[in-house]
Amino acid sequence: MAGDAVGTVEVSDYVFAEPMNGPLLHQAVVAQQANRRQGTHSVRTRGQVVHSNRKLRAQKGSGRARLGDAGNPGLRGGGVAHGPTPRDHSKRLPVRMRRRALRVALSDKVKNGFITVIEDLAVESPNTKSILEMVSALELKGTTLIVTTAPTDDLRMSVRNIPKTDTMASRLLSPLETTRVRNIVISRHAIEMVDELWGHPTVKPGRASRNVEEAGSPA
Repeated sequence: MAGDAVGTVEVSDYVFAEPMNGPLLHQAVVAQQANRRQGTHSVRTRGQVVHSNRKLRAQKGSGRARLGDAGNPGLRGGGVAHGPTPRDHSKRLPVRMRRRALRVALSDKVKNGFITVIEDLAVESPNTKSILEMVSALELKGTTLIVTTAPTDDLRMSVRNIPKTDTMASRLLSPLETTRVRNIVISRHAIEMVDELWGHPTVKPGRASRNVEEAGSPA
């Protein structure tokens, strides 16, 4: 593989020429990261730790601050004041915002020349050397995401031993996965699938049928 350009691929401006919208992209990435959090963090308060209720020292006369039982948050082994408790961190983001954020991320990659389209990527058996040769021929530096229509087990096994390199299916692309890497290597069929999936405006349920009824109704 020489890494030379051998052809072109046509994609829609709707997906790959979206104007930059930093706040929207940031909001989508933060929402995805929040949705991945388990929210199982928990600590014990002074009412939950096991300790004696005996008063540690006299209220007065010692010349030191007054002190209650061993569950005091200021003591070693005591409870934690205002600590984290299990909760849901998920954030809801409308589908239109999510899709637009993905288009913004892809358009930014295209604008900066970080998307490379290849004809096909098929490995008959796990072969890390062939993937390394491809990355070297394309002169890619930094983290790389290899996108195909459906990564095979052989491809996953070929990529998993390469540092800062990963692979995924085109239908699973998201703003987070797109922005967390520097380079995206995508096959021709995969980029056509991306264009087909997100290359048309999102219509709310019922709106299309309502427009058809209004257009067909007599004036």
